[in-house]
Amino acid sequence: MNKKKLLVTASTFPRWENDTEPRFILDLCKYMKDMYDITVLVPAAPGAKDREILEGINIIRYHYFPIHKWETLCYPGAIIPRIKEKKLRIFLVPFLFMALWVQLYRLLPNYDVVHAHWVIPQGIIQSLFKKAYVVTGHGGDIASLNQGLIRKLKKRCVNRAGCVTVVSGSLKDDIQKIAPGVEPEVVPMGVDIQKFGKQYYQSNYFNQNGKKVVLFVGRLAEKKGVTYLIDAMKNVDALLVIVGDGPLRNELEAQAAQVNENSGEKKIQFLGRKNHIELKAIYASADIFVVPSVRAKDGDMEGFPLVMVEAMASGLPVVASRLSGIPEAIQDRYNGLLCEEKNVQQLADNIVMLLNDQNLYRTIQKNAMSTAKMYDYSYIAKKYSAIIQRCCQ
Repeated sequence: MNKKKLLVTASTFPRWENDTEPRFILDLCKYMKDMYDITVLVPAAPGAKDREILEGINIIRYHYFPIHKWETLCYPGAIIPRIKEKKLRIFLVPFLFMALWVQLYRLLPNYDVVHAHWVIPQGIIQSLFKKAYVVTGHGGDIASLNQGLIRKLKKRCVNRAGCVTVVSGSLKDDIQKIAPGVEPEVVPMGVDIQKFGKQYYQSNYFNQNGKKVVLFVGRLAEKKGVTYLIDAMKNVDALLVIVGDGPLRNELEAQAAQVNENSGEKKIQFLGRKNHIELKAIYASADIFVVPSVRAKDGDMEGFPLVMVEAMASGLPVVASRLSGIPEAIQDRYNGLLCEEKNVQQLADNIVMLLNDQNLYRTIQKNAMSTAKMYDYSYIAKKYSAIIQRCCQ
């Protein structure tokens, strides 16, 4: 049987092997390649190859600005945070939109169906063509920028899609506010469970001097809520390790330095960005994982934080905000502990509870590892494959 030719479009993707950029689109494609002949189309980045086969997947990276070293809109991180970090990058947006349109105009005749990740810009540009497509909303592309022309373009995109998927139920509600009558399917992204686990544990990995380790992994942006986690650590006898980078790093490091100074010890350390090979040991060698997510001032928020599932698969109990798609995976006191967003005292209390109650710790740890298996790509990829197949018919 000849495979259908699937074009996957995205704006967050590894730039090279063992990159620190999120790889969930690459992993999803790898698990679907037996069903489809897949090509991934993503923006170019300085230092990345224009074309390559990456872990068995054909990659095309398109240039969107004449001076290639200025193609900094999409990496590292994501488009909206990159613009917030440096306002001048907003002038690259029309170039990105136009370049994507040109690439799709050239490539679409060669493909049977498109899977567009993120409504902005991939879904919106895809809606200008007649080719069948599935569009997936991941978070900020649905929850923010919902006024004027952008809102109208979003509505057009989801109305014209063969199928709309979102990674959490709360995003489904947001889609239906934009386009009443549309029924998105809720299918989270997945995790390659085999890549994580306590077998990667390394003793005293963080030089913690006998202290327990509280871990955060993610982009240092407003919606991640790291400032509230740093505040919470004032009342927690443990080491907080922060993995990631982003526009708030300098501000958060200054806040952490003040906490360290007031406590008379180094309670908080920053490791910067780490790739997935490095993360295996980092997760496995920590004790508690925290997802202190908040809704940002512009409405942006998490869709479904995959780092949370990676941590659960690594044997870490999770303390997380009751926000967006998080409660769809975490049941309070069963496989994690939930608190209200921005509530520093609840955050601290939940961390301390896990540190002091070993029976609760072990129960949540066991249930969390069991829950993580439900998000393995062996299951998630089958769901996406079936949705794309329906869109082809």
